Amino acid sequence: MRTFKHILAIVFISTAIVSCKNDQSPEVKTVETKAEINTNAAKKLDPNATYAKAEFGIEGMTCAMGCAKTIEKKIAKMDGVKSAKVDFEKELAMVEYDEAMVTPTSLEEAVAKAGETYKVKDMKTVTSFSSEIHECSANCDQTTCANKSEAEKKACAENCTKACCAKKD
Repeated sequence: MRTFKHILAIVFISTAIVSCKNDQSPEVKTVETKAEINTNAAKKLDPNATYAKAEFGIEGMTCAMGCAKTIEKKIAKMDGVKSAKVDFEKELAMVEYDEAMVTPTSLEEAVAKAGETYKVKDMKTVTSFSSEIHECSANCDQTTCANKSEAEKKACAENCTKACCAKKD
């Protein structure tokens, strides 16, 4: 038994001596990383392209910073997307994109890839986003509203039947 202890001690000491390094400098490992370029700054938008605007609801978001910003960044990084905005409170996404490079289906796929719980609903192409202020260029029948008080002008604008005034927020 005593011999076994001596042999075990010799093995332990020799292992410790052989495995110890005399060099005190740290080991340096080189790891290659893929340099990611900010695609929003680097991507070139075609000035001759036809841009469309899509507006759609997103179900399944639980927070503004995590969910909404993640989806917004994912969509904004797509080639052909000029701008993307996701409003958490309204559960609404507004995207302006090049029709030749992006389709509504690809937008849905980008939202689905951002997370399993996100679902696109009511996707539609629009001429202007619902959050934009719609000003009537036809002046809502200037002849009838011209000499009225502010309250009467407001009522006049509310009753306006022109197409530009029909898009009220």
